Amino acid sequence: MEENQLSQIIVDAAIEVHRHMGGPGLLESVYEEALAEELTLRGLIVERQQQVPLRYKGKLLSTPLRLDLRVNNLVIVDPKAVNEYNKIFDAQMLTYLRLTGLRLGLVINFGERLVKDGIHRIVNNL
Repeated sequence: MEENQLSQIIVDAAIEVHRHMGGPGLLESVYEEALAEELTLRGLIVERQQQVPLRYKGKLLSTPLRLDLRVNNLVIVDPKAVNEYNKIFDAQMLTYLRLTGLRLGLVINFGERLVKDGIHRIVNNL
């Protein structure tokens, strides 16, 4: 399965989680766990809080990058639960994609009244 097909499944799963949990108002960690469960129920491989080693000028740093969700080792998902979306989330995701060599990331803000309005697709050479 390629990134675009996978992203549609992730978006559908996020909408289901948002609907089932009653919309906005919960902690980000709750949405993250529920989304991971929903994606697993849909047959996808989900890694939560995956640590990615980082190097600086050839030296391994002691602080790794921590990805909220990596799905099928192809798409990074960064769940948010904020009232007001900040464009810095897009820049952060692009950095994550560059550091991991992945091509697609989704920042999903569960803090929106309609979660479909909170889905931001970030690409890195896709």
